[in-house]
Amino acid sequence: MSNAAAKAFAKPDMADLPAQLAAAPASAAEARARFFNSGNAFNIKLPPVPGGLFTAEPARALLADASTGFIACDQSAALGCAFPATTPLMLARYAVVAPGGRLAVDFCATGSIWYVIAGAGQADCAGERLAFGPGDVLLLPGAPAEIRAGAGRVVLWVVTNEPQLALDGDLPPDAAHRPVAPVHYPAAEIARQVEIIYDHAQNAETSGIALIFSCDTQAAARNILPSLTLSLNTLPAGEHQRAHRHNSAAITLVVQGEGCHSLVDGARCPWSPWATLVTPPGAPHSHHNGGGERALFLIVQDGGLHYHARTMGFSFLA
Repeated sequence: MSNAAAKAFAKPDMADLPAQLAAAPASAAEARARFFNSGNAFNIKLPPVPGGLFTAEPARALLADASTGFIACDQSAALGCAFPATTPLMLARYAVVAPGGRLAVDFCATGSIWYVIAGAGQADCAGERLAFGPGDVLLLPGAPAEIRAGAGRVVLWVVTNEPQLALDGDLPPDAAHRPVAPVHYPAAEIARQVEIIYDHAQNAETSGIALIFSCDTQAAARNILPSLTLSLNTLPAGEHQRAHRHNSAAITLVVQGEGCHSLVDGARCPWSPWATLVTPPGAPHSHHNGGGERALFLIVQDGGLHYHARTMGFSFLA
C-alpha cells in the first residue's frame, strides 16, 4: 500500500472527538453520561489569572459619601468564571457601612477574613458579638452575620472562598459542621506578635518576616480556614523580600508602606494605600520597600488546598 493510501485509511485523531454520549440510554441517569478520552480530556485552555492592582475600588470605598455595601475586586470576565472571583478560588471585596448603619452578610463560603481599614463597630455572627476597631482582623464562619458601624463610617477589606464553593455548587457548612467559630485578632495583639517575631532571627529558608494567623480548630494545619491562609507580611525599611514563586494564588492588601512596590511576573506594581494586589499562581514575584518605615501587607492565599494536596511548590528564585 502506498503512503497516500495508508494516510487515507489512517484512523482519525482521538483528540478531535467531541464529547460522546451513550448509544441507547435506558434512563435519564444514563443519558446524562458524557465520555472523553486521553487525547481530548486534558487539553482545556483556561484564561490565565490576571495580576496587577485594584486601586479604584479602595478609592471608592474611602469616599466620604460612600454608601453601605460591598465593592468587589472582580476578575470573573477575564477568568472566564460564571461567578464573581478575584482569583479562581478567592474573592476580595471592600465593605462600607455608613455611620450608625448595618450591613447584612450571608456569604456562600466556608468563612470570611476581615481587616478593619477604618472606623469602629461590631460584628454579630453565630451567637457572638465582636467589637472591632482599626487594624483588627476578624474571622467569621460561613453563617449569616451583621456588621454594625458606630458613630463613624466603617471600611473593611474581606476575602472569602466563595468561588471555591461556587465551582463545586456547594453550600457552606451548617452549624454542626462549621470548621471555625468567630475569632477576633485585635490590632494591639497583632502588633505585639509582630514584635515577638522581630526579636528572633531568620534562617536561610525563612520566607520573610511574617505573622501567620490561625485558630484553635485549624492550628494543626497552621491555616486560618481549611483552604485559606492569612499572613501579615512585613518588610523593614530599605529591604526586599527575595524573589520566589508558589502554586497558590495570593491576594494582598497594602496596609502600610511608602515608596514600596512589588514585581509580579516582571511587571512593576507600585503600592498605594489600601490597594489590592493579585499574584497569579506560579508567577515569580518579590516585594520591595524603598521607604523609611516598616512596610505591612496582609496576604490571603488558597494555600490550605495546596498544603493538603502537597502541591505548594514554594521556591526561591535568587
